[in-house]
Amino acid sequence: MSSHVDNFPVFVFPNSLKFYLLSRETHKQLLTLYNPADVPVRFRVLCTAPTKYHVMDPEGSIGPASCVDFVVRHTMPSQSNCNVTDKFKIALLNYTTKQTLGKKVVDAILINGEKNSGDREISSGCFSDRTSLNDDQRSNFSSVSYGTRTATPSRKVSYITAIILGIVCVNMLLLPTKMEEHTPSNLPDYLHISANLKIVAAYVLGIVTIVLFGNVG
Repeated sequence: MSSHVDNFPVFVFPNSLKFYLLSRETHKQLLTLYNPADVPVRFRVLCTAPTKYHVMDPEGSIGPASCVDFVVRHTMPSQSNCNVTDKFKIALLNYTTKQTLGKKVVDAILINGEKNSGDREISSGCFSDRTSLNDDQRSNFSSVSYGTRTATPSRKVSYITAIILGIVCVNMLLLPTKMEEHTPSNLPDYLHISANLKIVAAYVLGIVTIVLFGNVG
């Protein structure tokens, strides 16, 4: 599998993290990374402010059509750190060559106040085994601190995540199906989705639809 940087789709949910200074339950949040391809890939999580955050297992691998969860904990919640936008860079790498295939930047901010109690949340999350790596870090992003899983996090993401996940599933269903016999296409090979992966996308889309209509009702 070969690709240029930024061409490989990187699906991360949610696409931003908001920590609230006066709501301690928000100081630990869940970030989910999806691998839509039918081959395993490696991942790496870097941060512009590594001393302010703790991420469990920031490096490892993801199996085909699988996902992994990151528990992101804000370790320095104080007024002096409020309203400062930090950035996490999640990169996917070729499993064999460790060449960067694509990356996604997720903003993180600490807000001086309490979380709105009216915010809706739905259950989510997926847990997979991860293989530790020892690659050197690059650019202005620094590696976040490692940790040991000690408890199962609250498996919740925002209501809007369900909508985004539904859109992703629809897009996956619209992509061409990978056939045993190669047919000419303007799209790169990694955007040809296997039939099994499309079945999974359709199943997830059905669940998301039920959740959305249940919340509306």
